[in-house]
Amino acid sequence: MAEKKKTLIIGAGVMGLCSAYYLHKKGHQVTVVEKSMGGQGASFVNAGYLTPSHIVPMAAPGVITKGLSMMLNPKSPFYIKPRWDFDFFKWAWAFHKSSTKEKVDRAAPIIKDINLLSSSLYDEIKESGDLGDFHPEKKGLLMIYQTDKYGDAEKKVALKAKEFGLEVSHLETDELKKLHGDTQIIGKGALHYFCDSHTTPTVFMAKMKEYLLKNGVQINYGEAVLKFEYTNTTINKVQTDKGIYHPDNVVLASGSWSNDLVKQLGLTLQVQAGKGYCIDVHRPTGIELPAILMEAKVAITPMAGFTRFAGTMEFSGVNYDINVVRVEAIAEAVKKFYPDIEITQTEIENAKCGLRPVSRMAYHILEKRKNSIIFSLQRAMP
Repeated sequence: MAEKKKTLIIGAGVMGLCSAYYLHKKGHQVTVVEKSMGGQGASFVNAGYLTPSHIVPMAAPGVITKGLSMMLNPKSPFYIKPRWDFDFFKWAWAFHKSSTKEKVDRAAPIIKDINLLSSSLYDEIKESGDLGDFHPEKKGLLMIYQTDKYGDAEKKVALKAKEFGLEVSHLETDELKKLHGDTQIIGKGALHYFCDSHTTPTVFMAKMKEYLLKNGVQINYGEAVLKFEYTNTTINKVQTDKGIYHPDNVVLASGSWSNDLVKQLGLTLQVQAGKGYCIDVHRPTGIELPAILMEAKVAITPMAGFTRFAGTMEFSGVNYDINVVRVEAIAEAVKKFYPDIEITQTEIENAKCGLRPVSRMAYHILEKRKNSIIFSLQRAMP
């Protein structure tokens, strides 16, 4: 009987654990190493969306210019913290060059295909019964706007989505209010993308971890990769602060921390950490449908036992520092759309953050080493 291939996965976020799931299914002997102790980061604090509707990459015309104009406003949805960082300057310039209409048009169908594949894989995991019930819900996603400027912009996206075969409808003010029942909503209208769904990240991650451990996948938390040794195109050894591995394959799923690791392999992966924040409200809010408040770029998700309010794209380096001003901006935005919802000071103080790996393009795939897979996917999600 052929010996199982030994695969080392670096990073125990959603990409790392899902990679472990499918590689284990293919018969690999899988080990995952994660430098943190787990339970934190973007894989746990995101909005929980599966969004085929999000076909426009973040690297769109005018994004960098808009970001620079917002640098002095710490409450803005898109914020760049002034700092001297040569890697960030290189990334920003490459991002700017990628932000053209032609490249956005070329990327949109690719993003759509990736998003549909991602959504189908979640359905596949659910149907397998391996994880039990991890709270997947198909209620669609509302893109709620208060001004014609944002409404008209999203209507153009909706037209493109329809061309791709995605189901979406436009809601007038009365229809939007009717959909919210007794919950007061201030919005001029919305686009309702029926193709989208959502889940509760903390539930999914916990159930995936439990399944992997029960089925022989080794997950080592608190273990950081220090260096690689390789010959030509083959990685021979991976050294961590706890030991040495000689894998047949290496999967790099370390997100925002990937830059320094790939430099050791002679590769360039232009990725920056895009920080987002979330506030969890563990009391009834009356919100039953996921929604993005367009002017504020705030995402709202009814999850298993709580409502999550998430948002911001902040470029301030690789850190987990909480900028309370930015968290308060999320709470203020919610109040403007849902006047009956009052997020408390305690809930604001308990906010969490995560770092999303943002590439200079809508997608960025590198396969440069014979026995390695290096994959980074940027989603322009709140």
